[in-house]
Amino acid sequence: MIKTAILLATEHMSILREEDVVPFRYRVKECAAGIKMGLVNQTYLITAASELARNMLKYADGGIVLIETIERDGETGIRLMFKDQGPGIEDVGLALKDGFSTGGSLGVGLPGAKRLVNEFEIASEPGKGTSVTIIRWANG
Repeated sequence: MIKTAILLATEHMSILREEDVVPFRYRVKECAAGIKMGLVNQTYLITAASELARNMLKYADGGIVLIETIERDGETGIRLMFKDQGPGIEDVGLALKDGFSTGGSLGVGLPGAKRLVNEFEIASEPGKGTSVTIIRWANG
């Protein structure tokens, strides 16, 4: 479970079509650079964010992302919360296994995104949607 943090800044972005992904990636990069996150950590965060945004488009026809700058225990980070109202995931544990795919892909999306961030949390209910929260710390 992701612990409580102090919220320093917040904004929402809609991801409703493929064209929304590039400005979203750019905004995540701006936020990460704003907290002096190193280039490698920025790359990990942006890669995970892109994968999760594209999953929302592919499986749920889009959704909303909450972009937050947070602080916890003296560390600053970026928290991204992806929320959709798609079909949900029947078996989250299975969806987090490398190689599993319901969409004919390589099955590295969710598990790959999880490996690229410091904290990862997913909740899904079939027929009601999915929410994924990730955190990448500036010095993580």
